[in-house]
Formats: sequence, structure tokens, C-alpha cells
Amino acid sequence: MLLGLASGRGAVSSSQVDFSRDVLTILSDNCYECHGPDEKARKAKLRFDTKEGAFRVKDGKTVIVPGKSAESELVRRVTSSDPEEVMPPRKSNRKLTASQIGLLRRWVDEGAKWGVHWAFVAPARSRLPRSKFKGWARNGIDYFILARLEKEGLKPAAEARRETLIRRVTLDLTGLPPTPAEVDAFVSDRTANAYEKLVDRLLESPRFGERMAVDWLDLARYADTHGYQADRYRPMWPWRDWVIKAFNQNLPYDQFVTWQLAGDLLPQATKE
Repeated sequence: MLLGLASGRGAVSSSQVDFSRDVLTILSDNCYECHGPDEKARKAKLRFDTKEGAFRVKDGKTVIVPGKSAESELVRRVTSSDPEEVMPPRKSNRKLTASQIGLLRRWVDEGAKWGVHWAFVAPARSRLPRSKFKGWARNGIDYFILARLEKEGLKPAAEARRETLIRRVTLDLTGLPPTPAEVDAFVSDRTANAYEKLVDRLLESPRFGERMAVDWLDLARYADTHGYQADRYRPMWPWRDWVIKAFNQNLPYDQFVTWQLAGDLLPQATKE
């Protein structure tokens, strides 16, 4: 996901515009407030969160004409210089960038193929790209990394020293540096699966759950006090400990999310 995929906010790529990757974010960020699923907030009875709504004829004008951006009301409105017609409206404090407008125009000209959010698309195995760097790749992901490196005119870096490798993976998985004894043990282990054993040990450490929980707790704005004006204590630590335990017990992600959003609504809900 980080190897140069274009986004609605980034530069326009030379590859074909993808609805889920490039267009959906533009529509959801800039259009859904007035033309989304909320019927009470919807303006002009126009919606862009469904294919039927986006491709309808409105006031005699076709909102999106596949293959013809010049005839599409969507493109006309987002490129308009008329403050009474331009979308998003000025009062929304939203404005599409030139890159985003370019993506919308290209998407329409390429046929305006509709799609859904990537999370609802079953993953399909891609063909491995070929590379001139023979013998470097050790798994399928490496081939895609090599393909991007070659595209950018870069070569793979040299393999990290074992002291560097254990430091990197230990910090990644536990948030803590390895001890000198752990470094010595890994450097001395010359078995074929030494790295795999190292990773397994780190995944079994209770520190793994603590490290993984950090980002989740930050996104939820976890704190032991209210902060700012009323800096009073609030007993949030049971949830913090639950998140840590969930990671350490490898709780399936669907349960991890469902229990937090609607756990009290599940049949025969437990304290967890």
C-alpha cells in the first residue's frame, strides 16, 4: 500500500484510475456531506454514495457520462469558476485540488467504472512481476518491491548485519531494544530458521501486545485523565488492558472491532 499507489490527494499516476483507490476518497471527503447516505442532509436529491445515484439524469443533465467528461455535470461543476455553481460549494470550506480534478476527469474518460471500498473486495492473487535482480527475492512480496525499485532506478540495499536486524525487528514488534544477551544469542544462532525463531519469540512476548496497542489507543485518544480544563481521573485502564490482551491472544480482527463497537449489544454478552 505504500509503494507508490496514487491517492485522491496525491499526484496523478500514469496507470488507469481505480475507483476504490483514487475516486472514492474524493467523493466521500468532499461530496457525501450533502450528497451521501444521510437522507435528511442530502441536497438536490442527488447522491454519490451509490452507482444509481451517481449515474442518474438530474434536471435534464447527466451527472456522469462514462467516457465523456466534457458532457458530465460532475466534472463541469467541480471545474466551474461560478461561485454559485462550483462544487463543493465555497461555504463548505472544501476545494478540490488540480490533481483530484484530474483524477475525476480521467476516471470519467476511462469509462467511469464503478466499484466499492477495497475492504469489501475479495483479494485476488496477482502475478509476480519479473526482475533482473536474480536470487534476491525470498517471498512473493519481494518481487513487487523489486519491481518498484527498478521502476525508480534503484537497487536493493545490502542485507543488514544480524545485530542491526534483531534491533529492527525487536523495536518493531515490542517497541523496546533487544538486550545485549539477546543480540549475542541471535548472532551466535547459525541455524537456518534463526530469524523465524526470533520473530516467534517476540510475538509470544507480552510486550508485543503493548506495542501493538499503542497506535490503537492513540487513535481512540486514550488517557487516564480528562485533561485540559477538567483534569480528573477516569478509569479507562480496563479497556487498555483488554486491547493489549486481545493482541497477545491474537483475537480475530472482526471480533476485536465488533466487541468494542457493539459488545454490549451481542447476545449473552460477557464482561469482556
